[in-house]
Amino acid sequence: MDHFLYKNGALHAEDISLTEIAAAIKTPFYVYSAATLTRHYQLFTEALSPLPHMVCFAIKSLSNVAVLKLLGDLGAGMDVVSGGEYRRARAAGIPGERIVFSGVGKKRDEMRLALTGGIRQFNVESEPELRALSEVASSLDLTAPITIRVNPDVDAKTHTKIATGKSENKFGIPITRAREVYAEAARLPSIEIIGIDVHIGSQLTELTPFEQAYLKIADLTHQLRADGHKIRRLDLGGGLGIPYSRSSKAPPLPVDYGALIKRIVGNLGCEIQIEPGRLISGNAGLLVASVIYIKKGEGRNFLILDAAMNDLIRPSMYDAHHDIVPVIEPTSNFKATVYDVVGPICETGDTFANGRPLAPLTEGDLVAFRSTGAYGAVMASEYNTRPLVPEVLVKKDHFAVIRQRPTFDEILNRDTIPPWL
Repeated sequence: MDHFLYKNGALHAEDISLTEIAAAIKTPFYVYSAATLTRHYQLFTEALSPLPHMVCFAIKSLSNVAVLKLLGDLGAGMDVVSGGEYRRARAAGIPGERIVFSGVGKKRDEMRLALTGGIRQFNVESEPELRALSEVASSLDLTAPITIRVNPDVDAKTHTKIATGKSENKFGIPITRAREVYAEAARLPSIEIIGIDVHIGSQLTELTPFEQAYLKIADLTHQLRADGHKIRRLDLGGGLGIPYSRSSKAPPLPVDYGALIKRIVGNLGCEIQIEPGRLISGNAGLLVASVIYIKKGEGRNFLILDAAMNDLIRPSMYDAHHDIVPVIEPTSNFKATVYDVVGPICETGDTFANGRPLAPLTEGDLVAFRSTGAYGAVMASEYNTRPLVPEVLVKKDHFAVIRQRPTFDEILNRDTIPPWL
């Protein structure tokens, strides 16, 4: 479900026309629906009730501080994977006790930042990290609350670049060695074991891999408790997918995911923590672009847009599909034209879609890429010295620019010429 619908012949974000936003700030831009973000967060809290739980939004999917504040005001925690994301969460007003620090490469200064600023838990991913965290916490005379991320060797059946729970992936400690590593953690100073962490991947479209992983976590909970560890929190990660095409099979709903969690681990007396990102933010955002040219090639039509791979890299990086729709509603009986949809960057990889049938378009028309709220703006760059795309948040019939497009002067002024040149 989202709040992007055609009204009076034009695509709207909630109650405001995308043409109005485009006229005010020019294209390309990202636009997010506050109502959609709110509803998707609430779906998870409803799905896990009445279990004690916390839903921690994965900041890596959409890190704008305004969006984090919106979700934080609803009660969301935050899952961060860098010191920068930790700072974003705090800037959004999220208290430390609702921030979880994940990631395989936490540096000591990042550990120090989180320990002094407040932290819910560190999801520890390796023995060297565990020892470093103990040293940093001891030097500060503080205690680091931890879970240890275990790798259950479960195939998430997702894209290889976003699978995280197989034995060959870099994430976590092999579940076969978990008891050994927990024993070491218990011996280390300034470390407090509070639970177990698992995360098997992103964009999962079926529940079976979750079930396989969570059954292993339930067994491990019993084993660790038998070893004397107080396991009171299970961090079950995120990864539930979204439909990127209106014609694709719908992934499982949060309510079904919640029922699975209750069935497998609901009787363990643990607080349940999950870290969704894509399902909360993915369908809550659009990328809006303008047609620059329509170019006739050898047996094909190129639809050249002012958005490019530096604005939305998922198609180039993951061969990802995004539905592309005209902002002005086409007639019901239009005859589709087949386009290769591309951007202006000097890379063949700057291609959004090949052979895509769309309503006929002309220069200056607006198009919208659906389901770009997750891993869209956060992965944007200034390649080809193209300014970072602005972000807009809509609530009902008004909007605000929540990240400005930088000027070329601002971009160039970040570079410095040494005095010897």
